[in-house]
Amino acid sequence: MYAVVEILGNQYKIKEGEEIKIPRIKEKEGSSVKFDKVLLLDNNGDIRIGNPTIPNAEVHSTVLEHERDKKIIVFKMKRRKGYRVKKGHRQQYTLIKIDNITC
Repeated sequence: MYAVVEILGNQYKIKEGEEIKIPRIKEKEGSSVKFDKVLLLDNNGDIRIGNPTIPNAEVHSTVLEHERDKKIIVFKMKRRKGYRVKKGHRQQYTLIKIDNITC
């Protein structure tokens, strides 16, 4: 069983027991979170597609931790002008574990 869920504007294909990174949410570590914007649901070959979402379908998950991702380098340069800017950025994310998918 898997589902496609919209979480904070992003779509994720998830399965039960899976751990995924999502943009940071304000819930505390160890608390449970439910997401109700289920766009597609596959239950062993029985595929249901929402219009735009499936009514009464929910994904229950648990917040494991809040972290920061790897650093990415943002480098800007204009040739022959002596303009160079180097910046780093670390995106904050929340690691959640999918407990179950209900429909």
